[in-house]
Parts: sequence; structure tokens; C-alpha cells
Amino acid sequence: MLLKDLFLLFISMLILIICVLV
Repeated sequence: MLLKDLFLLFISMLILIICVLV
């Protein structure tokens, strides 16, 4: 459960960074 939440958080951060760079 915690690992899944952490993974989703990581994906969200990655998408945010990509949006900022683009």
C-alpha cells in the first residue's frame, strides 16, 4: 500500500518535471 502510494507520488513528480521542462 505504502509502496504503491510512493510510486504514484514519484510518477506525479516525474510528470510535473517533464511539464516544466517542456
